[in-house]
Amino acid sequence: MTQHKKLGVMIGVDVGGTFTDLFFLDEGNAQVEIIKVPSTRGQEAVGFMQGIKKTQSDQHTDASHITTIVHGTTVGTNALLERKVARTGLITTRGFRDVLEMRRRDRPQTWGLRGHFEPIIERGDRLEVNERVLANGDIHTPVNVEQVKAATQQLLSQGCEAVCVFFINTYANALNEQIAVKAVRDIWPNAFVTSAAEVLPEIREFERASTASLNAALQPVVGSYLERLEHDLKAEQFKGELLIVQSNGGIMSRQTACDLPIRTALSGPAAGVIACAAIATEAGYPNVITGDIGGTSFDVSLIAEGQTALASQTSIAFGMVVRSPMIQIETIGAGGGSIAKVDASGMLQVGPESAGSNPGPACYGRGNVRPTVTDANVVLGRIAAERPLGGGLLGALDLKLALQAIETDVAKPLGLSILAAAEAILTVANAKMAGAMRLVSIEKGHDPRTFAYMPFGGGGGLHVCAMMREVGVVTGIVPRYPGVTSALGCVMADMRHDAVQTLNIALNMLDIASLTELIDTLSQQCQARLDSAGVHFAEIRESIAFDMLYQGQTHTVSVSVQRQDLSLKALQQAFERTYQHDFGRILDNIPIRVLNLRYALIGVRPKFDLSWLAPKGAGQTQALGTQQVYINGQWVTAPRFARLELPVGHVVEGPAIFEQGDTTVWLEPKHQAHVDRLGNLIIKPTA
Repeated sequence: MTQHKKLGVMIGVDVGGTFTDLFFLDEGNAQVEIIKVPSTRGQEAVGFMQGIKKTQSDQHTDASHITTIVHGTTVGTNALLERKVARTGLITTRGFRDVLEMRRRDRPQTWGLRGHFEPIIERGDRLEVNERVLANGDIHTPVNVEQVKAATQQLLSQGCEAVCVFFINTYANALNEQIAVKAVRDIWPNAFVTSAAEVLPEIREFERASTASLNAALQPVVGSYLERLEHDLKAEQFKGELLIVQSNGGIMSRQTACDLPIRTALSGPAAGVIACAAIATEAGYPNVITGDIGGTSFDVSLIAEGQTALASQTSIAFGMVVRSPMIQIETIGAGGGSIAKVDASGMLQVGPESAGSNPGPACYGRGNVRPTVTDANVVLGRIAAERPLGGGLLGALDLKLALQAIETDVAKPLGLSILAAAEAILTVANAKMAGAMRLVSIEKGHDPRTFAYMPFGGGGGLHVCAMMREVGVVTGIVPRYPGVTSALGCVMADMRHDAVQTLNIALNMLDIASLTELIDTLSQQCQARLDSAGVHFAEIRESIAFDMLYQGQTHTVSVSVQRQDLSLKALQQAFERTYQHDFGRILDNIPIRVLNLRYALIGVRPKFDLSWLAPKGAGQTQALGTQQVYINGQWVTAPRFARLELPVGHVVEGPAIFEQGDTTVWLEPKHQAHVDRLGNLIIKPTA
């Protein structure tokens, strides 16, 4: 007898700075629904629960019918950016308390001899103990457990809520650190104890120290948030699984997120990229550049042949380095709330400073008097003041306030009319965003003309034609629900767990039998993480890759292999193929080294049927009315359409405005849009 997975209700939730987005999927009835509610900054769980309650139909008075909630969160990222983390202590090898401060001897600005950086852990909370492991794994000095206990008590007396244990060379031998961590956990009054060897058993002390320290500082913040959220859900009779999106595009259990909160950094944007990859590939465009335009930032990623690009590390802010697999996303300060101003040299600048969600753009009427990108879109008629973004959650916008802000801060200083100044704001913002698109395409060796462009986020649809024109992209894909794409990605994401172990050995010295045993150990650890979530998987896949290089080099290339190909000859051939592809040649008579083993176990979840998003029936093709839009120095009349009512195959010639609850799409003149079989708007230039 075939065992079928019980179909139920899944909810994807993405908490942003302005709105909390929910994607509601009833698997049994093949029905979807989108919900947007205002975010409650500092009390994210409140907005989360408001959205959950809005999805409940009349026959459900609680959340007992919901089987799975998948949550993408920026709680950890925001806490680091704002430095609103728990006071954290560090216990480290004697002589290495300043690794976090020394970093890589980099500096915030290229020019100038002065700079200021304060590590996330204050120097007085970084304590040293006697221990030493050599680079080859030999224990030179056993750890002094009494010193560890004394340091632990001192950190507690100083008011530390979390602690990180970081010893040198634990990637080669973690015994000293394991002994110390056990001693700390026996004393520490809560679960907020991080072992650097458990978080990142990889060579390079600064990256390991930074990642582990940030993880420790986030444990109380993310842990308390998730515990509070789970408590609220249980109060609503929720008995399903709460899963959290990772920055690598996979998902993990709530407990894993509490243990390793550093893996939630950039989880919201990552979920959006996952959704875009699936939608674009299904639509016939496996090569696509994604652009998430929110209230504060523009997040760009590139998808080649349907596969997202993973980066091995990133910086949340200067000096806050996180080394963990994550979807490669470039972020710039150019969003709807980005503030426009004329600088001391008379140049118009847009961003990175943002009005955020509160007080927000001038047109929100909440006290901000400086112009933003959203104000420019309102003045130029791309956003109707009486029908704002967000499905009316903000109420009507104040056109007069937007006009005043642009006139005062941009038009008068530059000697322009208000309309010309508003167009100038968008021109500068579009140029900045186009630069980010070139960064992930041209500067990575990709021709953007061979890629489609998929905008999402609340502001993505307003700039789609401008981005296509600026970068030379000939196809734009506006997904069915651009404003909640990240929430949709939460529902679609697979569960994934990554592990790394430094080998640092010459290829010809690698013992394949020992390597296989190590891979089996990592597989078991990742499998335990998968099992802890209690989620049904369609299949389990594994990924095995090695960081390899020639003797004497510093930087590595990533070499992927299959388990059945684990042999010295196969590894050498795979490395040479990869090196030839990346650099155009291989180097003869130079020994090859294997630096790190990277392993991932992927629990593939049953695939989301994208046809459920498609419009059904004949729909409504008549325009709702018209709207005056200012473009290229003149007003044009643009018909307005209810985007979600348009049937499959319908074609609209620009100029036109498409309105829906989560966003507005502006189709410029000399562009055409048609609705494909999945409900996407496919945009192409006509001249």
